[in-house]
Amino acid sequence: MRRQSTLPPWIEAPAALVARMLYRVRVLGAGHVPRSGGAVLIANHLSYVDAAVLQLACPRPIRFMAYCGSGTNALQRLIFRLAGVIEIAPGQPSRWLRSSVRALNSGEVVCIFPEGGISRTGQLMAIRKGFELMARRARVPVIPAAIDGLWGSVFSFAGNRYIWKSPRLLPTPVCIAFGEPIPHEKASARTARKAMMELWLLAFEERPVLRRNIGREVIRSLAGRPGTVAIIDRSMGRRVVTAAQLVAASAALARRVRATIPERRGGIVLPPGAGAAIANLGIMCAGKVPVNLNFTAGRAAAESSIAASGIVTVITAEAMRSRLADFPWPARTVDLPAELKACGGKRAMLPWLLAAWILPNQWVASLIGVSSHGDNEEAALLFTSGSAGDPKGVVLSHRNLLANCCQVSSMSILPSDATMLGCLPVFHSFGFTFTMWYPLLRGCLLVTTPSPLDTRALVDCIREEGVTVLIGAPTFIRPFLKKAVPADLRSLRLVVTGAEKLTDDLRKSFKEKFGVEILQGYGLTETSPVANVNQPHPPVTTATADEQIGHKAGTVGRLLPGMSARVVDPETGLEVGDGETGVLCLKGPNVFSRYLGDDARGQASFRDGWFITWDLARIDDDGFVIVDGRLARFSKIGGEMVPHGTIEQKISEVFGIDPGEHQSVVVVGIPDESRGESLVALTTVDLSPGAVRERLSEAGLPNLWIPRTIVKVGAIPVLGTGKLDLAGCKRLAEEARGK
Repeated sequence: MRRQSTLPPWIEAPAALVARMLYRVRVLGAGHVPRSGGAVLIANHLSYVDAAVLQLACPRPIRFMAYCGSGTNALQRLIFRLAGVIEIAPGQPSRWLRSSVRALNSGEVVCIFPEGGISRTGQLMAIRKGFELMARRARVPVIPAAIDGLWGSVFSFAGNRYIWKSPRLLPTPVCIAFGEPIPHEKASARTARKAMMELWLLAFEERPVLRRNIGREVIRSLAGRPGTVAIIDRSMGRRVVTAAQLVAASAALARRVRATIPERRGGIVLPPGAGAAIANLGIMCAGKVPVNLNFTAGRAAAESSIAASGIVTVITAEAMRSRLADFPWPARTVDLPAELKACGGKRAMLPWLLAAWILPNQWVASLIGVSSHGDNEEAALLFTSGSAGDPKGVVLSHRNLLANCCQVSSMSILPSDATMLGCLPVFHSFGFTFTMWYPLLRGCLLVTTPSPLDTRALVDCIREEGVTVLIGAPTFIRPFLKKAVPADLRSLRLVVTGAEKLTDDLRKSFKEKFGVEILQGYGLTETSPVANVNQPHPPVTTATADEQIGHKAGTVGRLLPGMSARVVDPETGLEVGDGETGVLCLKGPNVFSRYLGDDARGQASFRDGWFITWDLARIDDDGFVIVDGRLARFSKIGGEMVPHGTIEQKISEVFGIDPGEHQSVVVVGIPDESRGESLVALTTVDLSPGAVRERLSEAGLPNLWIPRTIVKVGAIPVLGTGKLDLAGCKRLAEEARGK
């Protein structure tokens, strides 16, 4: 079918030539565009060149709609007129609506970007309803589409500015995905968002980088900037490690690992720091899978993890081995410094140092012998106990890890000039991906300390190294309120929390004292780990530009680019209505595919290709996700879902309990013959059942929500990751109930 353009040939030809020189456009689902007749085309809006690439991808000519207000200059107006653009003038809705309906009735494809402007966050913004009116008035279908690959180009707002940034030297791979037509009577903001997110997922999956090997990509990144400082390790004193030194040490270790570790996976027991980075990268460069073992979970959990993963060799340091006397060290446990010395020490590293400085970065990776292909092959194995204490081996692929790094990078929330604090344990998914792999890939400076519990060391580190990004659980961040002064944290620009709910009092107190907004994110080991994140509000570029929001208090942010979500009823599995609470299900290239050696558990975690998080959540009209809690943190009593977190918060409020550095009240449900479940409150302060009943009743809590049993404990059980140890809490509650 020959396509007739709406543009004059003398404009279309050079525009198409330039677009093809700058972008390699891949098209999915072009057959979904009707061959004839009117249709409303909707797509996400990431840059000034979205219209050009859409027209390159679409098999039919497109009539575009564009805002034309007081800020539109004469050149833009001329281009609009020549291109036949339907202008959306402020205060004249009936005019553009009549023009668009007329074009649709004459059989044209009319494109409107339903976000109302270019996204300045890199995420899908709120969907406006103008496209619904157009489709219904003209009685034509809506064709959803998604554009991926243009965020980060000079024509996008990546880096908080348009145009004035370094252009990409090679043609940018862009993917456009067209979806099945939505009948006009079913077109709505909700169906549009859902369709566009799922199409964006399909387009994102086509990124060439996702087929690569994360180890090779890290070597390429490091060898491309050999003289820059990659890590400042503050484990013992202060050690500065350059990118070239990391390459050299990892290359030497890789050769040693190939010769001494015949098994597929190698264990690692090390704190955050240069040693952990070298061990992980060395094992991966050797073509094997690093397994960072949780040394805080107890002997039984560690033994289970070692046995399940088939680990024979563990790389550690003598200081760790002497400190962890109860850890089940395998017979072949080796010291990292000794291994580096055994493979030749500095003499063996010297050629790799020179290679990093002299050779193209691709050559360095090839000489080390790192495969160029990774894709869906296993890249890492992490064990998660979640909060129930049952270790699960989560198999993460190269695609999973690269996708999650690309997703966060594409939002500009963690730019390459950031200085990140790495204090989260490497066996924890956030510590593994975002305070180790991400900065090595992206070029951020990583400053490491061995423990997130040593608040004094963290404060000193932030002040002395000028740290700009802090990532951690609220449990680790709350002590800053007492142990830091504003001058200590003056360099911080971004604080992101996850793993547990960010309380309103912590968010407000931190902002009040340090002037920094804590932004909440959400993820699981199974999502590599980030699925959602709030981000700073993007700046308003012009007087006429709409204000866009990057975060909302009480939410965990919008989905990352390339992800899609459904909220379903926990019993029927059917999608719930707009804004209703249900179980959150996710899909995306960062979502894992299986648990280690547990097909039954893996199958139970997926439904029709969607990963079931077992977290209760809802999604608002702006696309922000509100997580109400873990399904395990609800009790079903008398047919009603009772939220433990809400009760905990209310008890703290009515009794004026200062949260302090650690959680003081936890509510758990234990089996009860008469009511199914009974609520027990564990608390570190003195509370009587009568006083709790009276105060909570006065506060308006339903009778079903009031715990009948109050148990005083010395401390609330917490896992090494900062999460509540729900299995430990339930054990304490059952023991107290049985007395």
